[in-house]
Amino acid sequence: MTTRHLLLGSLCLGAAILAGLPSLLSAGLLNAAIQMLIAALFASAYNVVCGQAGMLSFGHAAYFGVGAFATVHAMNAVGGAGIVPTPLLPLAGALGGLAVGVIAGWFSTQRTGTYFAMITLAIAELLHSIAPHIKGVFGGEAGVSSMRMPSLGLSFGSTAEVYYLTLAWVLLSLLLLYLYTRTPVGRLALGLRENRHRLAFLGYDVHRLSVLVFTVSAMFSGIAGGLQVINNEAANYVLFESTLSAAAVLNTYIGGVGTFLGPALGAALMTFFGYAVSDLTQSWLLYQGIVFVVVMMFMPQGLAGLASGSVLLWRRVGPLRLAPVVALFTAATVLLGSGTAFVVEMLRRVFSRDYRASLGTDPSAPWPAIPLFGVDWVPLALTTWLVPLALLAAGVALACVASRQLRTLQDERQGGDSPAASPATPATAPSTITTRTQEPA
Repeated sequence: MTTRHLLLGSLCLGAAILAGLPSLLSAGLLNAAIQMLIAALFASAYNVVCGQAGMLSFGHAAYFGVGAFATVHAMNAVGGAGIVPTPLLPLAGALGGLAVGVIAGWFSTQRTGTYFAMITLAIAELLHSIAPHIKGVFGGEAGVSSMRMPSLGLSFGSTAEVYYLTLAWVLLSLLLLYLYTRTPVGRLALGLRENRHRLAFLGYDVHRLSVLVFTVSAMFSGIAGGLQVINNEAANYVLFESTLSAAAVLNTYIGGVGTFLGPALGAALMTFFGYAVSDLTQSWLLYQGIVFVVVMMFMPQGLAGLASGSVLLWRRVGPLRLAPVVALFTAATVLLGSGTAFVVEMLRRVFSRDYRASLGTDPSAPWPAIPLFGVDWVPLALTTWLVPLALLAAGVALACVASRQLRTLQDERQGGDSPAASPATPATAPSTITTRTQEPA
């Protein structure tokens, strides 16, 4: 079985699992799955600009929000009956994102690098600031609400029906985005990332190409915004906030900009992480930031790059040799995560307003114990802080051991792949030095 067949089989299996989720999850978890799908589409649309074309945008929430408001107005049109049937409503979001993307893309792509990023951020902040004052379009502070209308024999009143509608649109959009990457325009977008000056030297209109790529990304971001409105039946100007743009950036890089499905994977996992951790602690945003920093420092290719590298190493060295390394890294992750969570939660409770109020006015009074993980901990006791230090030290030690073993396996793999390791190659053969001529910029 070839790698392509294996990948196709994995995708079909994943789609089948997604199709069966409504029969396995409760209504609350199914709504979380809808949010994961929408975030996955938004991150994949953002990756068209960032990962493939190399243009770092800080304001992609603008096109997500425009698509959302275009959809909610399409739902309210014709006396609330809607311009198009409910299953086709995301097309209104696509048109809204397309229209604004053309205009914003023409201005922002006049510059590159940091200047491009700042222009995209300024456009999003401009929409966020003026939206509350244009009540006829954005509804002011209350926003705009609507209702899903029955269509094609479906009421769209249940979460399961909304989930299947969202799943169908996300899968179709991801397929179209993949086909776009195989087109000549999608291939040229890689040239924008690698060397846009060479494209200009070859005679391509770099600005027009940049606008086209930006517009494609904005259009699919509008579809994601339209699906968000169909799920929530409301839209508010908070959709233009910079936090949504930052989430798209973080999810894309955590998943991995080098692979097509990497951003979708990162967005789905981080959305689920937010749902799961936000119910347990108020510091869940801090944990998201820690995850992002760790990924950028130790896994710059993202989670998808880590997975593909692990599969490749698994095939080269075998499962028996790789399993101990995986076990060591897993144990190190658990220890480091436990120690970090202990420190964060203890400090959050110590510096909270309620705890400071419980100390009273007597500075000599003992500090009350803090319940954490089923145990009462005294903040000023040395043993309280020795526990996280021991966890962190043990985690660092295991990570170092695992890293050394991993480097050994990688060196053996590279040595086995090199021509010098082949029995047919004489050991005394001189090395061949290849040179590459420098091409004009």
